[in-house]
Amino acid sequence: MSILSFRRALAVGLLLSLPVASSFAQKLGPLTVEKIMRDPKWMGVAPSDPFWAEDGSKVYFSWNPEKAIGDSLYAYELNTKKITKVSPQDRLRMPSQSGLYNRTKTVKVYEKNGDLFYLDLATKQIRQLTNTVESESNPSFSSDERQVIFRRGMNLFTMNLASGEVTQVTNFLPGSKKAEAKVSEEERWLKNDQLAMFEVLKERADKKKAAEKITKANQAKRPKEFYLEERNLMAPTYAPNGKFVTFQLMKSATGVKNTIVPNYVTESGFTEDISGRSKVGAPMAAHQLFIYDIEKDTIREVSTKELTGISEQPAYLAEYAKKKADTTAKSTKPKVRTVQFYGTSWSEEGDYGVVIVRSQDNKDRWIAQIDPAKAQLKVLDRLRDEAWVGGPGSYSLTWLDKETLLYQSEATGYSHLYSVNLRTNEKKQLTSGKFEVQQTYLSKDKKTIYFQSNEVHPGEQHWYKMATTGGERTKLTSMVGANDVTLSPDESKLLIRYSSTTQPWELYLQDNQAAAKAEKITHSLTEEFKSYDWKAPQIITIKASDGQDIYARLYVPKKKNGAAVVFVHGAGYLQNAHKWWSSYFREYMFHNLLLEQGYTVLDMDYRGSAGYGRDWRTGIYRFMGGKDLDDHIDGAKYLTQKVGINPKRMGIYGGSYGGFMTLMALFTKPGTFHAGAALRPVTDWAAYNHGYTANILNEPQNDSLAYRRSSPIYHAAGLKDNLLICHGMVDVNVHFQDAVRLSQRLIELRKENWELAAYPMEDHGFVEPTSWMDEYKRILKLFQEKLKK
Repeated sequence: MSILSFRRALAVGLLLSLPVASSFAQKLGPLTVEKIMRDPKWMGVAPSDPFWAEDGSKVYFSWNPEKAIGDSLYAYELNTKKITKVSPQDRLRMPSQSGLYNRTKTVKVYEKNGDLFYLDLATKQIRQLTNTVESESNPSFSSDERQVIFRRGMNLFTMNLASGEVTQVTNFLPGSKKAEAKVSEEERWLKNDQLAMFEVLKERADKKKAAEKITKANQAKRPKEFYLEERNLMAPTYAPNGKFVTFQLMKSATGVKNTIVPNYVTESGFTEDISGRSKVGAPMAAHQLFIYDIEKDTIREVSTKELTGISEQPAYLAEYAKKKADTTAKSTKPKVRTVQFYGTSWSEEGDYGVVIVRSQDNKDRWIAQIDPAKAQLKVLDRLRDEAWVGGPGSYSLTWLDKETLLYQSEATGYSHLYSVNLRTNEKKQLTSGKFEVQQTYLSKDKKTIYFQSNEVHPGEQHWYKMATTGGERTKLTSMVGANDVTLSPDESKLLIRYSSTTQPWELYLQDNQAAAKAEKITHSLTEEFKSYDWKAPQIITIKASDGQDIYARLYVPKKKNGAAVVFVHGAGYLQNAHKWWSSYFREYMFHNLLLEQGYTVLDMDYRGSAGYGRDWRTGIYRFMGGKDLDDHIDGAKYLTQKVGINPKRMGIYGGSYGGFMTLMALFTKPGTFHAGAALRPVTDWAAYNHGYTANILNEPQNDSLAYRRSSPIYHAAGLKDNLLICHGMVDVNVHFQDAVRLSQRLIELRKENWELAAYPMEDHGFVEPTSWMDEYKRILKLFQEKLKK
């Protein structure tokens, strides 16, 4: 063929290929790992972080319909129903969406770019209150609403809105106060002798003292100096009535050793160390709460000794006490447990101050009223849990009026709303039932509580309204799935961020009425994504061996190949067997790919998952890989007995906690799953962080039994089936060291049916599409090779 003929043929070939490429861009066709694991922008970018304009005329949200590098701010105008991109200039002039309103919600104070602003909502006029190099933050109103309270640096200030006068309220100083030079006995005697001997010296000394006294008397009153020493200042809060300031001090523990994560692929060409977290059981910081009485100019530490049950030790310790040889030794008085504080909340008038306190052993949460005169705490509500205190809303407070507090508690086994009157001590439960209250919002007139709950179904989230006194609940949303609501400023409309099982998040508008129709205002999905018939899994319940119902997603192909894959979602208190768009969207698409190839897929909300109340949440206490793994074994039995799956053709996979569960399944229940892919798995819980692990397993030095039975590395000898481990090498959450240590253990155990895939540039959550592709090709290959007939 001549060069010219070759060029013509090439041109014709290119022309013929163009429609195919265009068609591919519009139609997804049969799924492949490469298609699924591309940059997620190919699907379309869902709107996020929606909020209302202050006058309710517009809705703002982050969006990226242009598939740019990052999202931009967009606005939907209610009158014209048009969406426009907000210019940088307009965005600069916009008030901050955060801030605090006065009682009637006619004005608002907010911080933007380190300065304070005052917005008159009627006139839309913005007044800049500060313009300084040092940043101001946390503005709020005084009880008479004539002053703005704010923080600058470490200290609190007030600004008189009429005069603009700024007054410093606190005087926190870093370091320690310099000690006065010590005077020896010899020096003191010599000085007194000089003053007694020479009249001129005495006269001058007396004049100097008199002048200093006059100068001090003429000085304006200044806030009391308080040196932080080696402690960090936290949450200084000024009572609206101007009488008290509460603040916390945190002293970091000594002897804490942080982990190191080596980074091998770097710009410098040298291996660089990333400083990581400490491990569970490391010494904890010490927390203190103080109250500054401004009128008396005194600062006192608030005592925790009056907290009900402050010396009550965790029940699990008794198990170890029985095993000690010296149990006949004299018992000692239980020590006061250490605690940490979650900020102070003052009533509107400043008459009442309340603080949430949590024991550092995770077993108690107190809501306590502060007695400023005695610097003591009076318990309003104590929630004790021998596992660990938690659940939605456990650490949030709202004032219903000047003396009544709204809070949440799992006292009945599900997180519900309660109120307590601080004047009368009357406590009232406002909601009840086998469902969770998940978010709350108080109406402008403080007569109505809006809240999100899963009352209809554990896998649905809807918004309700109810009187602040409790009683009948009115369901406002009706779309099946998840409804995240933001109320308009005049409370006439609901801005809903909604998704269903097969459709990612979009924005809707609805009148604030029951059964009102919701109007869709964003359309984010690409034609390519919409071209595929995404399969909605069945939401089923599987009866566990202990009689409990396990909620699960079940994907059943049109033509079964006799094999099944069980997916295990991650933890951190998470739910996935629900009716809205999953945060595991890549896995959801991968499951559709498996369906195309005839696999049945099961995705369970095992013990420890969110959305099902306290008992389900704490079902893994002191034994990860216990009831949660039993749930998956029961799921496998369901697949064989009810769905017709060959018991020798089942696989399991998951990431993080899901990776850990995969290891526990293969190590402790061999033969249940013929192949498993453990992605970024925890292999030894003693190597994980404190905040998550100590809740569930306590501390390794105090509860070694819990760590031994819960850590896969101690059970690795049980591996008989096929294992794939995938792990990012710069994972600062679950360290790559976990995979390395397990690898060495498997080598020493002479195991041959496993492999490790390392990803040199990936953290816990992968970023690069090529990494996602490589990982899931390996997972698919594992199942195709090991689960075949």
